[in-house]
Amino acid sequence: ERPVARALGGAAAAGFARAEAPRAFTFPADHGPHPGFRTEWWYFTGNLQTVAGRAFGYQLTLFRVALAPAAPPADSAWRAHEVYLGHFALSDPAAGRHHAFERWSRAALGLAGAQAAPLRVWLEDWRAEGEADGRWRLHAAEAGVALELVLEPRKPVVLQGERGLSRKSAEPGNASYYYSVPRLATHGRIEVGGAAFAVAGESWLDREWSTSALGPEQTGWDWFALQLDDGRELMLYRLRRRGGGTDPHSQGVLVGTDGAAIPLAVDDFALQPEGRWLSPRSGDAYPARWRVRVPAAGLELAVLPRLADQEMALSTRYWEGAVTVEGHDPRGPLRGHGYLEMTRYTDD
Repeated sequence: ERPVARALGGAAAAGFARAEAPRAFTFPADHGPHPGFRTEWWYFTGNLQTVAGRAFGYQLTLFRVALAPAAPPADSAWRAHEVYLGHFALSDPAAGRHHAFERWSRAALGLAGAQAAPLRVWLEDWRAEGEADGRWRLHAAEAGVALELVLEPRKPVVLQGERGLSRKSAEPGNASYYYSVPRLATHGRIEVGGAAFAVAGESWLDREWSTSALGPEQTGWDWFALQLDDGRELMLYRLRRRGGGTDPHSQGVLVGTDGAAIPLAVDDFALQPEGRWLSPRSGDAYPARWRVRVPAAGLELAVLPRLADQEMALSTRYWEGAVTVEGHDPRGPLRGHGYLEMTRYTDD
């Protein structure tokens, strides 16, 4: 059973708030938790490199999952109605390695939690902390792999979907509140393979909270967060339906160099998978690369994994990793980088 995927479905939602209509967003308060909803995440990904050009990709994701809509009686310090899940990964293409780790903890005795003032999300010693100037500090370490990063926004918050309401299916309430910070200048330190590296690059932050997001006919999704070297960003997600079709609620956004966001409906872009990579652990068959088209902007892009095996073989199994971007628009060649997530490429 995949706990996060289960939480995104429509069952057992009584008593929780639902994302049914656009709302006003307030920052930095909305960087903090939204406890009336069942599921929430802080999703950091990024591409970094050393001065010598050695590339790394990273993911640090912290999930809040409510087990019940109200706090239980305070009869035990261990009792909690929320749990936190964390995924931490580092891609090291030069070494041909992808390191992935997972943690769970209950929101009790200070083991895990989230707060808006001061802004902090933590799972034991994995943490994301916000500062008054808008910067984030990330820390995670596990089994000889570690990161300590400072992220500084270079673009304003982008509200996804309909002013931040991202509908995932036709059923009312099957939606999330969703925003992104699509480009954060990043610097810090990475440890892997017994060595430490000073790194710099760019990160992406996705924030969503919901009570149910996916419909029963939806089997998985493909999510792209791409940062082009000309200063634009492109986020796309394709919701896949049973039988292989694309759900009409798939969408995206193209962010201009000035931060202006152009919403993209399902007919405004095309995603074409190419090739196949077969996981040696799970047997799941994922697309090996992608072609991305946004006709109105003249974008023709190839999205290529930095490392073929970036599968997150954890309690929730999916492929998520660093990618490079090559292509063109009417003004000439384009390059870039980003992150790609692919879920449920399996028959089980």
